Amino acid sequence: MAHAPDVLICEVGPRDGLQNLDVFVPTKAKCALIDTIAAAGMREIDAGSFVPPKVVPQFADVDAVMAHALAHKTATIGALVPNVKGAERAIAAGVDAVYFVISASETHNRANVRRSIEEQLDGFRAVRAAIDACPADRRPHLMGAIATSFGCSLEGEVSEAAVCRVAHAFVEAGADEIGLADTVGYATPKLIRQIVEAVRREVGSQMTLRLHLHDTLGAGLANAVAGLDAGIRRFDAAVSGLGGCPFAPGARGNIVTEDLVFMLERMGLSTGIDLDRLMQTREILARHIPAKHLTGHLHEAGIPKVLRRAA
Repeated sequence: MAHAPDVLICEVGPRDGLQNLDVFVPTKAKCALIDTIAAAGMREIDAGSFVPPKVVPQFADVDAVMAHALAHKTATIGALVPNVKGAERAIAAGVDAVYFVISASETHNRANVRRSIEEQLDGFRAVRAAIDACPADRRPHLMGAIATSFGCSLEGEVSEAAVCRVAHAFVEAGADEIGLADTVGYATPKLIRQIVEAVRREVGSQMTLRLHLHDTLGAGLANAVAGLDAGIRRFDAAVSGLGGCPFAPGARGNIVTEDLVFMLERMGLSTGIDLDRLMQTREILARHIPAKHLTGHLHEAGIPKVLRRAA
């Protein structure tokens, strides 16, 4: 069995990175992207979302893409679901993990899924019940993500108490893991430490926490280091910094996976990811996505030769 990395990165480019693009990425290209990510040694891949095509046209081919992704047995293959219907589709597809999002900001939650926080919590409970109805060996991991944990473009500041209320509800409803998302990229290192520590006090040390960071204001990697200092060892990131939030116009996407991997490895923390192979994802993306959507310091500067062996 391969040695477990010090830090686990979930690659969210195939789902969060593509969902808001105004261009449809061909199914073949999505599958090639997932193949390259898996070949680089990624342990977890957010491969798509089970939503109606009229809502998110990018995932009209999610069944085909997910079937292809699940052929990669070395990685946990997950999917975002907005409700129990989506969860039922994901379970039928055989996904390894289900991701369900509730915003700490009431306004953002209504804008994002057209439901109140309480209504969305009822949806999460229904998803938990659907998973529990499966045979024990076929139950996917269930992660409850808290969007706008560090600020909201619609409401502004989000209180620590609001984040902790959702975290507590997730635990009571049976979440296997909780994700804290800087959905619009307003976090600072100080705020990362504050919210992580508050949520940990609320839910207990036995609950696994992860961070989902965006780089809207250029603080993404600094916030990742703050997360490390607060004990986080699971992070979401997207190749070439894909992504963004429709409720934060002009916002940059997720933190760049390539840059995060390089930084962590240079800090002496193993990720289990082959950076050279991961860099090859840019070629696939560049054939289908406008350059304005692709970022990354390593892609601009190249991996320094003197550091390549260490990276």
